Amino acid sequence: MKIALTSISVNNPIEAFKFYTEILGFVERLYIPEANLAIVASPEEPDGTGLLLEPSDNLIGKPYQEALYNTGLPVIVFGVEDIQKEFERLTKRGVVFRSEPTKTEWGTQAIFDDTCGNLIQLHQV
Repeated sequence: MKIALTSISVNNPIEAFKFYTEILGFVERLYIPEANLAIVASPEEPDGTGLLLEPSDNLIGKPYQEALYNTGLPVIVFGVEDIQKEFERLTKRGVVFRSEPTKTEWGTQAIFDDTCGNLIQLHQV
């Protein structure tokens, strides 16, 4: 068994699709803007796990998303090979980080705002 698809709530799937593809560099898996449907994947594994950019305009999506954000908790963790390089690349593209790469006992991490209502953590082992 493997993870085929996971989702995160976003304020606007169309804007999230642009951010995740044009800024972060994910690739399009499925994009139907008129249906508010967007699925992206890692360019390193385009046929791997998909990420559904789920509209948060439902009874539990928005409160859950806001609670995570207001608490400062990332909604998802993206693994990277070289966190400093990725931090610099994304900073040049206008990504706003809440923290610079920080070493911990379990690896190095940095958290950024995805402009769609979420905090995302980058992690390097």
